[in-house]
Amino acid sequence: PYSQWRADQDLMDWLGAFFGFQRDNVRNQREHLVLLLANAQMRLSSADFSDTLEPRIARSLRRKLLRNYTSWCGFLGRRPNVYVPDADPRADLLFAGLHLLVWGEAANLRFVPECICYIYHHMALELHRILEGYIDTTTGQPANPAVHGENAFLARVVTPIYGVIRSEVESSRNGTAPHAAWRNYDDINEYFWRRDVFDRLGWPMEQSRQFFRTPPEHGRVRKTGFVEVRSFWNIYRSFDRLWVMLVLYLQAAAIVAWDGETWPWQNLRGNQHREAQVRVLTVFITWAALRFLQSLLDIGTQLRRAFRDGRMLAVRMVLKAIVAAAWVVAFAVLYKGIWSQRDSDRGWSRGTDSRIMKFLYAAAAFLIPEVLATVLFIIPWVRNALEKTNWKICYALTWWFQSRSFVGRGLREGTFDNVKYSIFWVLLLAVKFAFSYFLQIRPLVKPTKEIYRLSKVTYAWHEFFGQSNRFAVFILWLPVVLIYLMDIQIWYAIFSSMAGAFVGLFAHLGEIRDMKQLRLRFQFFASAMSFNIMPEEQHVNERTFLPNRLRNFWQRLQLRYGFSRSFRKIESNQVEARRFALIWNEIITKFREEDIVSDLEVELLELPPELWNVRVIRWPCFLLCNELSLALGQAKEVQGPDRRLWTKICKNDYRRCAVIEVYDSTKYMLLEIIKERTEEHGIVTQLFREFDESMNLDKFTVEYKMSVLQNVHAKLVALLSLLLKPNKDITKIVNALQTLYDVVIRDFQAEKRSMEQLRNEGLAQSRPTSLLFVDTVVLPDEENATFYKQVRRMHTILTSRDSMVNVPKNLEARRRIAFFSNSLFMNIPRATQVEKMMAFSVLTPYYNEEVLYNKDQLYKERMKMGYQYYTI
Repeated sequence: PYSQWRADQDLMDWLGAFFGFQRDNVRNQREHLVLLLANAQMRLSSADFSDTLEPRIARSLRRKLLRNYTSWCGFLGRRPNVYVPDADPRADLLFAGLHLLVWGEAANLRFVPECICYIYHHMALELHRILEGYIDTTTGQPANPAVHGENAFLARVVTPIYGVIRSEVESSRNGTAPHAAWRNYDDINEYFWRRDVFDRLGWPMEQSRQFFRTPPEHGRVRKTGFVEVRSFWNIYRSFDRLWVMLVLYLQAAAIVAWDGETWPWQNLRGNQHREAQVRVLTVFITWAALRFLQSLLDIGTQLRRAFRDGRMLAVRMVLKAIVAAAWVVAFAVLYKGIWSQRDSDRGWSRGTDSRIMKFLYAAAAFLIPEVLATVLFIIPWVRNALEKTNWKICYALTWWFQSRSFVGRGLREGTFDNVKYSIFWVLLLAVKFAFSYFLQIRPLVKPTKEIYRLSKVTYAWHEFFGQSNRFAVFILWLPVVLIYLMDIQIWYAIFSSMAGAFVGLFAHLGEIRDMKQLRLRFQFFASAMSFNIMPEEQHVNERTFLPNRLRNFWQRLQLRYGFSRSFRKIESNQVEARRFALIWNEIITKFREEDIVSDLEVELLELPPELWNVRVIRWPCFLLCNELSLALGQAKEVQGPDRRLWTKICKNDYRRCAVIEVYDSTKYMLLEIIKERTEEHGIVTQLFREFDESMNLDKFTVEYKMSVLQNVHAKLVALLSLLLKPNKDITKIVNALQTLYDVVIRDFQAEKRSMEQLRNEGLAQSRPTSLLFVDTVVLPDEENATFYKQVRRMHTILTSRDSMVNVPKNLEARRRIAFFSNSLFMNIPRATQVEKMMAFSVLTPYYNEEVLYNKDQLYKERMKMGYQYYTI
């Protein structure tokens, strides 16, 4: 009604025109709504998928967006102003779009979500009246929003509240003002948790209301939540349960140990210890007195809140103090009655037993709230249900224990977590109390009795209690009591470290601590990454149940300890190996960009791609160090068939892969540097063909001398060294090839063959006009970095004889590798499919942030060294 309607406009434009939203906000939230609908539509199964919008999608999105608003209305006892007819997706989209428009233009009000609920509550009612065609009784015209016009929502709704927030921030003096002197986001948000907020603010909100008064105006709204009153008594008030438990046990243990028996239950067994049994009942008097002290501290620390939060909080605090004082008086009277009855009966009689039972009945009534709290702690879902419900009867039941709070309702740990937490404290307190009873309290009983028996003792200090020895007893017990009260921190530290060790042990944290353990586990990394990071094949709407969890547990167990063969050997053609190589190499590349590893360490750490027809996965060089040398030693020592030697080599998977990779790489390299369609190329091809046939027939150790492998190894290393020199001498390379050929043909073969046999078998020149490999060696260009990189890798595998435990040398790089390695074997949830992931956004306010230099600026050529140092 306030702008000309066009045919290309939609419901978001309609809402923007009625309620005065900005055009950019309408455009942004239109895109937001479309993406949310598309995301929800995409999650449908293929059978339910269609090109048109499903009505259930619109309704589900509307309910999800308005979940906090609906909960807020229930908390305040208000009915939501969202009226949507059945099977009408347009109404669902209108109310959902209105919420997105309010949220999109709220600015910093997004940190005050219940304020947005209050605004939406009134605007939703106005939208409903517009849709139903209500007539305004004052004007006789169709109902219109109270806030309308161009940019009216920003000017009349957002700006006034934003001004309140800004003034509160300014009054904080950059955080130096007292916390009670200004309101933060939480304090402003809690203002909208009150039932009378509708009467206090109204709609449209008028800036003359008390809420909009800013400091230092008199009568403005102050803090609505808890304001800390710093005092020494907070040490007791914040840990009241712990202090109550320590005091009560100290009193009970001293009474029980007074009779002198070895075990505490011996002092409470039978009628002969009836006096000790009755004296133990004094712990209830002490307990009630400590409750009374707690109630007084609550009044002292929350008195300001009582004036601002309403009378009910003050009434509850006063009633708690009165009830606690009444329990103190009641227990004292009942306890006094027991001893009066005993004195009148001159012994323990039925009358005294009756008095004791009355005391126990009162104690049982006193313990009912504690038992109820324990039950609710063990069974948290009951407490969660009581907190989430908005029934007044449930509110009346919980009113005595705590104030209602909109945020944090029903947020309790699970039953299993509570049981673990309880077991931790039960074990800790059992050990602490046993230690205190037998080594602190009980040893003091006998000296205390002896001091009491002393008479006519002259003390050097002033005696405060006449001729008694009470001050001496006080001095005797004082250090022990102080240690008793404080040593629980020591026990807590001990049990916390033990619990942390067990948690880390069962969660498998930090199992890979050095390079030796990394070598043992590295062959499982690809499977571990595929299991933890790659999502399993599962339908989008399918949920994980107990069988899936058990299957995941068994697979993780196999993966961690290598029980299954599938987790033991990973070949280079497997998809999971390629995925892992991609991620691992990206990590190493980032290390090099940060200059925490050198170029040499990059070549030692990276997983090379699938090149040169290598049949196995090409492990990083630091894992294959010294493996080929050990394999040569085994080949020289083992006397027997091929199977025995190969079985011994295959016991170490890294050694097996090193042998196969060097063999395949040598074959590819020799055929690469020798011209094709030459006689030398055919000789090398035939030579490797004979090697393959011998190994397939398990006759390699019979047809060739294993003792000559060391010589072949030396000649091959010499050839690789010549290939890696900056200035390559073709003559020396040809000589190295000829030497290698002579060793293989003349020394390596077990059966000597004549030159004629070699020519017939294609292992020698048919017409020797010149030396072998002359004019047939063609080296790749220096620009062929891949070739020479693989040659360097071969040279490293062939020549390395140390364990390379110091690769990488940088401690930060080693720490990051250890962290990544450990994360693959920890008990973490499996990754889900992207379609199952929920989109989210995080609003992180910050004060100031330095603008960093990008990579292009850091890598810019012709830049002065000083400037680069400055930028870095």
